[in-house]
Amino acid sequence: MTDLDWDVAARRAGQLAPAGPSGTRVQLRGVVESLRRAAARAPAMVGELTGLERASREAAELPVYVVDRPRWSEANAQIFRSLLAHSIPEGGRSSARVAAEELGLLLALLSSRVLGQFDPFTSDGRLLLVAPNVVAIERELDLDVMDFRLWVCLHEQTHAVQFAAAPWLAGHLAESIAAMGERIAEPEGGSERVRVVLDAVIDIVRNRAVGADLLHTLLSEDEQRELDRVIAVMSLLEGHADVVMDAMGPARLPSVRRIRASFEKRRDGAGPFDLVVRRILGMDAKIAQYRNGAAFVRGVLDEVGHEGLNAVWAEAANLPTQEEIAHPGRWVTRVHG
Repeated sequence: MTDLDWDVAARRAGQLAPAGPSGTRVQLRGVVESLRRAAARAPAMVGELTGLERASREAAELPVYVVDRPRWSEANAQIFRSLLAHSIPEGGRSSARVAAEELGLLLALLSSRVLGQFDPFTSDGRLLLVAPNVVAIERELDLDVMDFRLWVCLHEQTHAVQFAAAPWLAGHLAESIAAMGERIAEPEGGSERVRVVLDAVIDIVRNRAVGADLLHTLLSEDEQRELDRVIAVMSLLEGHADVVMDAMGPARLPSVRRIRASFEKRRDGAGPFDLVVRRILGMDAKIAQYRNGAAFVRGVLDEVGHEGLNAVWAEAANLPTQEEIAHPGRWVTRVHG
């Protein structure tokens, strides 16, 4: 098997990533320090709200990296390498090089749009905060910088708490993603299948529906159901984090309502060029999954509260299906009777 050249992917992403907002050395140091403080504060707030206090203490011990766009791209090349190590079919050095260049371009595009990312697949987990993107958004929307940085960290640290509460979850997801990649690699397909495996699995890891649609055409019915379960989990994770970050009232985050309103307006009011880029990156599908997952979480909370919702982290059998994401009452009935 010819391995994809991951170093090429990371290097190309770093070369193509657009420059972030400018600032003095003192200003940039201040951004880094404030993001670290917000990241340190967020887990306890998540634990207090959700009741996952033990998990929040574990999450608070995980490393936090405040990075620029090239460093984020390199980190994600490492993530994909760990997930796709056995899923890229043999296609020759030329095909592997082309796939690496394509991955580099994709990561460069994404690198200017990601505010933060919890990575559960590297060692015990780590948090990446993309400082130039945080600064760009808070300047664009004229937000209270301290509130916004804490708001971003609340979302990402909720993910850290989720995986700490369900220590089996990272392995469960990694195995499912790797298995689907290997299934695609089985038939003959030559160099084209290098791109198919790479693009499809990256789409799933980035929580995008484009790769899901592609995989549905290549998998058996049983495998399609497994893919749907993975997508449902992604919706749960993102929706839960969105609900938690917005649940902090004005006493903790004075401008939280303005931040959410500004963020939603920005999501829905993109210009023609941005709409094209969003479609290419699958961001519209990701936004829909945020909203669907949040509706599921709010529906469960209305019936059984955070204590009842926390049953989802106990075992894989308690994860919601796609049907249950759309009908949270069915999940409550199945899990709680």
